[in-house]
Amino acid sequence: MISVWAPRVDSVRLRRLTPAGVTISEHDLEAADDGSGWWRTDVAMAEGERYGFLLDGSTELRPDPRSRRQPRGVHGPSALFDPARFEWTDASWTGRPLAGGVVYELHVGTFTPEGTLDALIGRLDHLVDLGVTHIELLPVNAFSGRWNWGYDGVLWYAVHEGYGGPAAYQRLVDAAHARGIAVIQDVVYNHLGPSGNYLPEFGPYLRDGEHTAWGESVKLDESAVREFIVENALMWLRDLHVDGLRLDAVHALHDEGAPHILEELAERVDALAVQLDRPLSLIAESDLNDPTLILPREAGGYGLTAQWSDDWHHAVHVALTGETEGYYADFAAPDAVVKVSQGGFFHDGTFSSFRGRVHGAPLPPEVPAWRLVTFAQDHDQIGNRAAGDRLAASLSPERLAVAAVLTMTAPGTPMLFMGEEWGASTPWQFFTSHEEPELAKATAEGRIAEFARMGWDPALVPDPQDPATFERSHLDWNEVGDDSHAALLDLYRRLIALRRERPELTDPEMSKTRVEVVKDEGAPDARAYRIDRGELAVLVNLSAEDVEYELAPDSRILLETAPCPTVARTISLPPESAVIVGPQP
Repeated sequence: MISVWAPRVDSVRLRRLTPAGVTISEHDLEAADDGSGWWRTDVAMAEGERYGFLLDGSTELRPDPRSRRQPRGVHGPSALFDPARFEWTDASWTGRPLAGGVVYELHVGTFTPEGTLDALIGRLDHLVDLGVTHIELLPVNAFSGRWNWGYDGVLWYAVHEGYGGPAAYQRLVDAAHARGIAVIQDVVYNHLGPSGNYLPEFGPYLRDGEHTAWGESVKLDESAVREFIVENALMWLRDLHVDGLRLDAVHALHDEGAPHILEELAERVDALAVQLDRPLSLIAESDLNDPTLILPREAGGYGLTAQWSDDWHHAVHVALTGETEGYYADFAAPDAVVKVSQGGFFHDGTFSSFRGRVHGAPLPPEVPAWRLVTFAQDHDQIGNRAAGDRLAASLSPERLAVAAVLTMTAPGTPMLFMGEEWGASTPWQFFTSHEEPELAKATAEGRIAEFARMGWDPALVPDPQDPATFERSHLDWNEVGDDSHAALLDLYRRLIALRRERPELTDPEMSKTRVEVVKDEGAPDARAYRIDRGELAVLVNLSAEDVEYELAPDSRILLETAPCPTVARTISLPPESAVIVGPQP
């Protein structure tokens, strides 16, 4: 049976086509008697068969809003795809909880030279050797054009054909599970892209006149739209065997109903987890600093698994780089690293100068530390810089090593951005491939104007539509074996192994983390810290001079980024270095 929700039209016609686009037949759909807006036909179709809908007598073919495959892109016909035909080999896969894990964020199109899901399979062993437990893919749902970050998707149920389509996606998940790696998929439910979005022709998917920062707001008070979102989430987890979803910009979800769409998602996903007998995670990206997202439902929360911690990123970024422009300004405070390490949020009801108002709420002490995903770099914090420059472009190798120590010993769940583990020299820039000339022009000019307001020379801002911008953003895997890159990679391997071996580093009680600013030379990037994680101490010196620390009687050096002399009960750290000390296990 073929069905479609289209309450805005008076007639729906199904057109069946050959792969070459030749019409095979056409069939009228019948409207449901209950006035729900659903249309159906009993026409039988074969796997892979192309089809689309003609609305109200139009000759313009529209893809299925729930299309599972788009062989010719988002403007072309859909193809019937049955996920149950795939022969999975992961029957013994019991999943991986997020607690104790290490997440690795990547963009399929730039992670390998080929930019495909099958090519990604060939690099999974690198991640296994690194110690990664979860890979998090930037959005892969169908978008207009050949390449894109993925946040301009318009057909949420289909996997971008340029990456290999849904069958390749299944092969990737199956291969990841065979290596003990869980898969988290980034999904976008707060807006749709500007090209190929035909959903409003079918029904009220969007709120007229109400916008997010990226497009019209999704109409969450429409029950069919809510179910469209919930069923999409369940599709990834059930049909494609995904282990978790990262929910993009949940602060842009305008929902005044009860339960909130996030709570509804959590309830339905928890039920599916019981049915599948494996853990399933929902991770929110949120600008709210609101504990409600990750508090249990019985405590008045939404019951999501975790949320990203931008505050941790901002505090550590300022400590490493000294940048204090824009939203970084508040994080120059001497207690910034202290607050985010001990309490999770920096803005927990305090005044945010960037927002011009009081922001956030305290994270209750009973919330496990692993529910915050912490990172020194991610796709947004790199790609939304004018030049898309990574920390490796401005920091010394010594400071990059300190960044590694801070990231991998943080109380939260650490996340790396692809290439971070070897200090990749390639940028990761904002790139698009809009096919409409007016949209391409508006995107490029808007990007340049945005950074011109910040004082950037327009000539230095990459054109997102230039194919070279996309090409520059690919990882260079030839760097991995170079001496300086190999040394950082080895450090990350040792840090992840130490995190796995020492329970202090994955202790869920945030109260067991204590941070002291040992030295403050005034500049935010010239401080020294002592971060106690239970019996372990992470000593960090970002000042310009040696700093001496006292040691517990039975302490030994477990890991160091530079030689650190010890004398009896003290240790001396040179500038731009870090060491982890503690009793031998």
